[in-house]
Amino acid sequence: MPIVTLDEIEILTREALLAYGALPFAAAEVARAVREAEAHGNKICGLYYVESYCLQLETGRVDGSAAPVVTCPKPAAVHVDAGFGFAQPAFAQALVPALDAARACGTASLAVAHAHTCTSLGYFTEQIAAAGMIALGFTNASPIVAAPGGKTRAIGTNPIAFSVPDGAGGLAMHMDQSTTTVALGKITMAKAAGEAIPLGWALDAHGRPTTDPDAALQGSLVSMGGYKGWGFGLMAEIFAAAMTGSVLSRDVKPLKAPAGPAHDLGQFYLLVDPSVSDSFAQRIKTLAEHISQDPGARMPGTHRVAATSVEVEQGLWSRLRELARGPKPSA
Repeated sequence: MPIVTLDEIEILTREALLAYGALPFAAAEVARAVREAEAHGNKICGLYYVESYCLQLETGRVDGSAAPVVTCPKPAAVHVDAGFGFAQPAFAQALVPALDAARACGTASLAVAHAHTCTSLGYFTEQIAAAGMIALGFTNASPIVAAPGGKTRAIGTNPIAFSVPDGAGGLAMHMDQSTTTVALGKITMAKAAGEAIPLGWALDAHGRPTTDPDAALQGSLVSMGGYKGWGFGLMAEIFAAAMTGSVLSRDVKPLKAPAGPAHDLGQFYLLVDPSVSDSFAQRIKTLAEHISQDPGARMPGTHRVAATSVEVEQGLWSRLRELARGPKPSA
């Protein structure tokens, strides 16, 4: 497999998005998110999605020229309408007003409405934490999870992300996880590779545990920790859909399908200013030191190191180069 730099990944991704109709700002923001996903080994949220971005730009499923509209319905509530465009440029437009609101009020919310999939939710909470705020984020996705004891798909994998600053310009903690035992992308990747999945990840259409990824995709994924994870998934659903006016998981169509209705997804973030506590930094430091006294124990996310170059599957890299040349002319 070829080894490529993160600069190459970002440049080629931006060129591909531009070639398929995204405006420069949107292309740059999405390419930066792809770069960060690959830098941290998050393959599912990186180059894996670029082809679908381009094909959906071509069909109009995502609006690459959407102009996000930022409003403040309440002093500590910031809302941005992504206009059925990418989530990344919408978030970028609303981040500064949301940070200002959190600094003024102590706590603020940022609702991103009518957006394309944000892919890696932690990418956004990390930016909030880098600005000195505690960040908690929620989003939803296409329906793949049934209630415990049920078979009807009701919600998506519905990720939750949590990022905490250390008070010294870095991160004290960073978590980004689905509320299912495993992300849906790992099931689809196992199917593509012809591999079985571990027992406990999913149920088939009859509600029986399965190791067959195809049967899992016809059935449902299992919430992490049973009904406890189900509760967190529902909480994410309420924030992402009900608090943004975006679509419920039950109505989200397959995210990577080239054509079809817009994703119309929501993301919701809570921003908390830790300066309201005069002991925040010291408490975080003491907590981290206590946890790390055991070999191998650590605060989540604190040992992440961004790569400068990564291995990319040859077919995927060749396809990205092809996409960067733009759509093929119609016959």
